[in-house]
Parts: sequence; structure tokens; C-alpha cells
Amino acid sequence: MDTPLKRTPLYQAHVKAGARMVPFGGWEMPVQYTGIVEEHRTVRSAVGLFDVSHMGEFEVEGPKALAALQRLTTNDVAALQPGHVQYSVLCYPNGTIVDDLTVYRLAADRFMITVNAGNIDKDWAWVTEHGGGARWRNASASTGLVAVQGPKAEALVGGLADQDVTKLGYYRFARGAVAGVATLISRTGYTGEDGFELYAPAGETERLWAALLDAGRAHGVAPIGLGARDTLRLEMKYALYGNDIDETTNALEAGLGWVVKPAKGEFIGRDALEKIRAEGLKRKLVGIEMVDRAVARHGYPVLKDGRRVGIVTSGSYGPSVDKYIAMAYVETPLASVGTELAVEIRGQAKAARVVRTPFYASKVKKAG
Repeated sequence: MDTPLKRTPLYQAHVKAGARMVPFGGWEMPVQYTGIVEEHRTVRSAVGLFDVSHMGEFEVEGPKALAALQRLTTNDVAALQPGHVQYSVLCYPNGTIVDDLTVYRLAADRFMITVNAGNIDKDWAWVTEHGGGARWRNASASTGLVAVQGPKAEALVGGLADQDVTKLGYYRFARGAVAGVATLISRTGYTGEDGFELYAPAGETERLWAALLDAGRAHGVAPIGLGARDTLRLEMKYALYGNDIDETTNALEAGLGWVVKPAKGEFIGRDALEKIRAEGLKRKLVGIEMVDRAVARHGYPVLKDGRRVGIVTSGSYGPSVDKYIAMAYVETPLASVGTELAVEIRGQAKAARVVRTPFYASKVKKAG
């Protein structure tokens, strides 16, 4: 018997707005409201709201919390100060990826991690099994999350917040209130635009969403579905778990070596990743641009002179760059910018080439 799809507190608001709903990571989520391209361009030019309440939030505290996270994650959690956020990865002992996540240092001995929706149960089992000695709490069901993204996000959130969000740097957060709702205001996002991710009590999320939509009319706000979220993150070459990274890929070949910090000491997967680094990567995740007018989809073979040399992990039309773009794992000798390749689409080899990424030039000021 199939497990029923879960719904966020904003589900009825999406239905009322005419969103097309689809299954995603065990949830029923809005894929689009007015159209993917239009919603994509709204985020790039104005401001969009995303319901990402399906994401998972785990809190960990106590004198052993830091040590637990240092063992579990690849990045150096000790480098975080309270009020700072860090992108990181959970690895299996062989160096492949359990999940990618963000780590929030709430206080000296208290942290929150945000994990992917489809991995909540798996991740919870993993961190509680391997994060011994610390006190863990799964806050996913009681936490709502609204992302406000776009060049007018600061004006929108700033007009409703009880503090000056202009002073909040990139990958920083503060506690406050937005539209009278108690909120953890995080200057983070998944689009390549300036913006915020607003964590609030699940029961207050609908009130927060409605206030943002109402106040955002002057800024050209619109609700945005998962379809545009996917094209926005693809233009930035941001990896999506289940597409570009999973239990078969390692952080180094995925281009996430910048969050792997072996100098910090032991962590799960460290030895395997160091061995992979020493032996050299067999393949790399690259950005490719279609020369022929065609869409490279997840799972399509990548070819060189008729020989299969890789696989597409994500692909779509990029509205901001007006090109058909994709991410793909290819053999390391073929990963250089400018390499001519092909993608097999319905039995035909369509011309493509490796290009520099991100595809889209982000204007986000990455402070400190």
C-alpha cells in the first residue's frame, strides 16, 4: 500500500492560488502557478516566495554537540560563530553522500541542521546513530520554512521585520519577528539571488506567507513553484540530492571539495575521500551547454565520438541565459571547458560542449 503524500501547512494556499501540485520527496508540492519561465523571471527581476516547509530541521545541543557534528559532517563546524551558517555534507564511510545540508550555530553548544525533504527519516537515523552523546531533537514537523528570493527580497522582508536586515550578511542569521511571527531570519537561498529563508512555527507559516504576499504586491511578488526553483538552481550549478548527488557519488567528483576539510580531524568518510583525492578523480560533475537545440534530461548518456563517457544528472532550458543547459558527470580527461561532446536523446547524438559554471552570473554579495 502506498504511503499517503504529506502536505505542508501552506497546501491549501497553493491549491487556492491555482498551483499544479505534484509528488516530491514524499510530499505534495506546487510545481508551478502561472508557468515555470514566468516564475523564474520573477525571481531574477523582482521577488518570489517558495514554500520549502517540507525540508527537515534537526536541533542538537549539549557539551558534545560540536564534537558530534564534527564527526558527522565534512566541513569545519568549529569555524562557525553563533549567528553563522555553513554548507556541508554528510558522508558514508566510503566517501559517498548521505545528504547535503546547512549547519546553523544557534549558540556555543546548540546547533540546527537543515536537510533535504526526501531524506528526513534516513538522515535522522544516521545522525542519531553516529552523533552519540549529544541531545538531538527532530523539529521538522513543527517548523515551517518560506524562502523569499530576488533583488527585491531585502526590501520586502525589511519592511516587515522588527530589525534591520540590511545588516545581515550572506550565510548569517538572526532571530526576530517578520509580520509579527517569531522567525529565524537566514540570509541564504537556492536561487543565486539575494534573499532569505524564514524559519517559523508551522502553525504560523500561513500567516507569514499571506503577509509577505500582501506586502510584496508593490515589489512584484509572486508565489513560485518547484519547477522554477529547479531551473534557478540549475543556472547556478547547485546540486540537487537525488539528481546530481546521492549515495553513489562522492563530494570531490561532485565539485564539493571546498566543504571537505580533512585538516579539522577525523570525520566519517575522511579516509576514503583522502584516498580518492590522492588517486585522482575518475569523473567530474561539469556544466554542459547544448549546441543543438535539445533538452538533456536526467539519465541521458553523454558521448564522445560515439562512446559513452558520462551521464546527465540535471538539464533544462535556462530562461536567464536563453540556452539549453545541463549538469553531467564525465570522464575527468573530458571535463575541461570547451570539450566537444554529445548527448544521446531518443537515439540521436545531439551536439554539446563543456562550459564554465555557474551558467548565470549571480549578483549576490557573499559577505564574510
